[in-house]
Amino acid sequence: MRGRPGRVRGRIYKAPSPIHGTGVFAKVRFARGDYIGSYEGPEVRRDGTYVLWVCEEGRAPIGRSGRNLLRYLNHQRPANAAFRGFDLYARQPIGPGEEITFDYQGEAQEPDP
Repeated sequence: MRGRPGRVRGRIYKAPSPIHGTGVFAKVRFARGDYIGSYEGPEVRRDGTYVLWVCEEGRAPIGRSGRNLLRYLNHQRPANAAFRGFDLYARQPIGPGEEITFDYQGEAQEPDP
């Protein structure tokens, strides 16, 4: 995996999506395995709009209410990105202007090496 955690604004943007409402799009090219950004926001105990749940074996699920651009990610199967914890990585090359998506269904989808 390449890339370093940091601000997402220079790397992604939100815009109208052909999938649903508003989506997240790449400003730069991401290679397979590149770090895209982290889902930032306060931890929550209730589900709601823009809440991302991370489940790790042997631990209670952790919810985070999204406060950055990643809250606008749309669902698609197959997705071109996947979360590892709250960090999002490209599962395949993503070009500038391409919508970034992940699978909402909660099935484990490790980012490809």
